[in-house]
Amino acid sequence: MSPRSYHFTVRGKVFEGGTHIMGILNATPDSFFEGSRVYGEDACVRAAGAQLADGAEILDIGGQSTRPCAEQVSAEEEARRVIPIIRALRSAYPLAPISVDTFYASVAEEAAKAGADMINDVSCLSDEGMAEVMAKFGLAALVMHNRRGSKVEDMFEDKISGLGAAVRKLLQAGVDKTKIMLDGGIGFNLSRAEDVRLLTEYDRLIDGFEYPFLLGASRKSFLGGLLAEDRLPATLDTTALAARMGALFIRVHDVKQNAEILKNLKLSDNYNHPI
Repeated sequence: MSPRSYHFTVRGKVFEGGTHIMGILNATPDSFFEGSRVYGEDACVRAAGAQLADGAEILDIGGQSTRPCAEQVSAEEEARRVIPIIRALRSAYPLAPISVDTFYASVAEEAAKAGADMINDVSCLSDEGMAEVMAKFGLAALVMHNRRGSKVEDMFEDKISGLGAAVRKLLQAGVDKTKIMLDGGIGFNLSRAEDVRLLTEYDRLIDGFEYPFLLGASRKSFLGGLLAEDRLPATLDTTALAARMGALFIRVHDVKQNAEILKNLKLSDNYNHPI
């Protein structure tokens, strides 16, 4: 496989190829993996520092769980959870790119004013005005396709159509094309079988767009095991697969272990994709 070349930018940093790490920090009481939960600004600053030291190049802050059947929280509550953390992280790590996992345009605007650089929208821009907020504040955009409840029979047709529409909306709003990254939405499909198929054929999406992709499979239930705590080995396998397929980013809970996998792949004689 020939190496893919991109020019994805966030906080002035350019990612042109290889596979990089987005670290997960959840300011929520009900995230599916307890090990990702952080409470309060001090704890989050410490956890973020460890992730940056271990190899994370973007920090992703979440204020509500998007696992299946999770209770949706309001924009006001989500902002209450994440905005103080964004301010604390920006003060502690002025150069670190900060992403906020939200589908609320109002939260995205508050986050930008607090120092965030990127929005991770798992709803494929469902909230009116989200693309405009991203453009207004020069934010990078990570847009995920969510297939839960979809009536479209063909999964890849659904995803290509949905992500394509989101890209057009971003460009029409004025978001710079170098600030767009896409996520196929593993864990946000109609069944475990669809999640497994999407993982094994993720390069179909990567090859179908000129924009870079992120893979977010870390410790998700489709990987098996009764508890999220059991799924680290399977997660590391998905990281290796993502790198071989040409994903620009992986979004993970365990930065150090995943960074080690990427390092080992880079050193492997039979692997020619630059990490």
